[in-house]
Amino acid sequence: MPSVTFVPTLVGQICDRILSEICDGTLPANTRLIQDELAAAYDVSRQPVQQALALLRDRGFVADAPKRGVVVAELDVEFVRSAYEIREVLDGLACRLAAERSPREAAAGLEIIRRGRAAVAEGAVGAQISEDIAFHQFVNALSQNRAIEEATRPYWHHMRRIMGEVLRVDRGVDSLVWDEHVAILDAIVGNDPETAERLGRQHIRRASAKFVSKIEDLRRAAKDESRNRSLTRRLR
Repeated sequence: MPSVTFVPTLVGQICDRILSEICDGTLPANTRLIQDELAAAYDVSRQPVQQALALLRDRGFVADAPKRGVVVAELDVEFVRSAYEIREVLDGLACRLAAERSPREAAAGLEIIRRGRAAVAEGAVGAQISEDIAFHQFVNALSQNRAIEEATRPYWHHMRRIMGEVLRVDRGVDSLVWDEHVAILDAIVGNDPETAERLGRQHIRRASAKFVSKIEDLRRAAKDESRNRSLTRRLR
C-alpha cells in the first residue's frame, strides 16, 4: 500500500505558526492577537486566522480578554502541575514497556542524547527542548503502545511552552536532565522494566518540581513588577 503524506490545511498551518511563536516566546503571555495583523503577516485572509485562533482557544493557548479581544493565555500553574502528573504515569509505563518489548532498538537513543548534550553545552534553548521531547517520543515509540503515543500527543506543545518559558530565563535548569535520560536508556537496553519505570517516573517528578517552582517564581516576579509600575504611575 502506498504511503500517505499528510498535508496540513491552511488553518492548520496558521495554527502551527501562531503556536510556534507562542512556544518560542515571540508572542509572550497577554500579547494581543489582532486578526488583521496576523492575516497580513501570514499573507492570508482573516477567515483561516479566525479559525486558527478558535482552535488555539480550545487548546488553552489563547483566551478572550475584556476590551482587548484575543490574547495569548498565561500559563496556568495548576494545569502545568496536572500535565506533569499525567506524564509521570504515562512515561513510567512507556519506559517499562520499552524495556520489555524493544531493548535492542533502544541503543539508537544515544544519538538523541548526544544532540541533547550538545544543545545544553551551546545554550541552545530551542534545540534543548526539541531533543528532550524527541527522547520521550522515542521511548514512547519503543513501548509499542499506540495509546500512550495518542494520549501524550496533545501535551507536547504545552511542554514546549512550559520548558521554553523557564529555560529562556534560566538556561542551566535543564543541565542534569540528560544524565537522567542516560540512566533511563541504560535500564531499557538492560531489559530491566522495574528500574526503567522507576527512573522514568522519578525523572518526570523532578521535572515537575523544577518547572512548577520556576513558573511560580516568574508569576510572582511579574505581579511584583506590575504592582511597582502601578505604584510609580500613581506617585507621578
